[in-house]
Amino acid sequence: MYKEIDWKRIDLNTAPPREEPERQYYYIALCRELVQREAEKLGRPLTFCVTTFGCQMNARDSEKLAGILKETGFLEAEEERADFVIYNTCTVRENANLKVYGHLGLLKHRKKSNPHMRIALCGCMMQEPEVVEKLKKSYRFVDLIFGTHNIFKFAELLAQMLEHTGQVIDIWDGTGQIVEELPVERKYPFKSGVNIMFGCNNFCSYCIVPYVRGRERSRRPEDILGEIRELAADGVSEIMLLGQNVNSYGKTLEHPISFGELLRRVEEIEGIARIRFMTSHPKDLSEELIQVMKSSSKICRHLHLPLQSGSTRILKAMNRKYTKEQYLDLAARIRREIPDISLTTDIIVGFPGETEEDFLETLDVVRRVRYDNAYTFIYSKRTGTPAAAMENQVPEDEVKSRFDRLLALVQENAKMQTARFADTIQEVLIEEVNEHDESLLTGRMSNNLLVHFEGDASLVGCIRRVRLDICKGFYYMGTLIPEEKE
Repeated sequence: MYKEIDWKRIDLNTAPPREEPERQYYYIALCRELVQREAEKLGRPLTFCVTTFGCQMNARDSEKLAGILKETGFLEAEEERADFVIYNTCTVRENANLKVYGHLGLLKHRKKSNPHMRIALCGCMMQEPEVVEKLKKSYRFVDLIFGTHNIFKFAELLAQMLEHTGQVIDIWDGTGQIVEELPVERKYPFKSGVNIMFGCNNFCSYCIVPYVRGRERSRRPEDILGEIRELAADGVSEIMLLGQNVNSYGKTLEHPISFGELLRRVEEIEGIARIRFMTSHPKDLSEELIQVMKSSSKICRHLHLPLQSGSTRILKAMNRKYTKEQYLDLAARIRREIPDISLTTDIIVGFPGETEEDFLETLDVVRRVRYDNAYTFIYSKRTGTPAAAMENQVPEDEVKSRFDRLLALVQENAKMQTARFADTIQEVLIEEVNEHDESLLTGRMSNNLLVHFEGDASLVGCIRRVRLDICKGFYYMGTLIPEEKE
């Protein structure tokens, strides 16, 4: 809808509309005037840079921020040259917060020599009241602060920032509101993330996400499908369906549908060649979803299935709501039904109370599932979560030793799993010119493995057949197969 809007025809002499997204369209039009006015004073266009910390949900949110900024007249630039710097923050681990504070310290000095420069903070970190209080007291040079629930109000908040001096702070405790049809600036022309739901209801004992992202709320399927059709018409061939727990999609809708049914409908959209999704929670992964993936020609042969721990006792303390045996049964069923699937996972080492026996249970699951890769983490005490107050925190030296043993096993398994594709020909989505060698292209297989091969930059965004010649452990060196002429 917004692409057809003539911003100059919006009457700014009237009161802003109450309904969304029309209200934000009004403020985009207002910001266009304010930005143009300031650019004329400076004698050049205003520039911006959005830096994203954290997950793919945050990355998608940053594309929305960039879309609105470009619509208002800002031009994108490197952070060092930007008039407006936005940090879209993550707060999964406390060191993520420290990283943001470190960046802010550097920006403070830049802003002293550039008085027209502005700084904004948004994202999960802003949903913590103690963080906002700290920013009010010690970081007064930050101009705009908002959270995860009202990101759709960005144009309105931007107008407030441009019109007034002093901090603009707008944090919501939660919302059931989902606003569609706002500008988005995609990072890639050929692939895109698509939010299908927001928030999380799981409350794993180590995780802050439900407290900062709120409770689950699903987008209507017609809105999701409409967005994907627009993306396909705009040249997107691969989409990533995003949610904290996509397997529970649809439960909060007035007319509930399953995630499997949503995938069936997405697959029918012409122009979309590949469908990815994340993240899946094992407790909600249904037999229906397995069968939909099995029969699909578009759903990628990759499933990220977080384990976190192989010990049933620790899983209970984590509030994961499945046992080791249930997880192993699920992984076995997935492997049996979809033999070419690549399974990846997340594992936490050193959760409070974890014993050597518990850790050996985790190693046992890793050996039996044979993950294609695993993201391994040392437990990080997260203030505000139940786990942070648990007794029996594991000594640091024990955690480090276990982590090293786990990493060695994961890498051994991953190399074996990767090697099974040697000398095969695979379809690869070419994503970029290799950043280390411009004679090479880098692409991604359906199972998420990277492949590097010689080719022309004009092929970026295309899906081509590539022979996998040399396995390098976690990626392949390959040869592009010439297309047959008709």
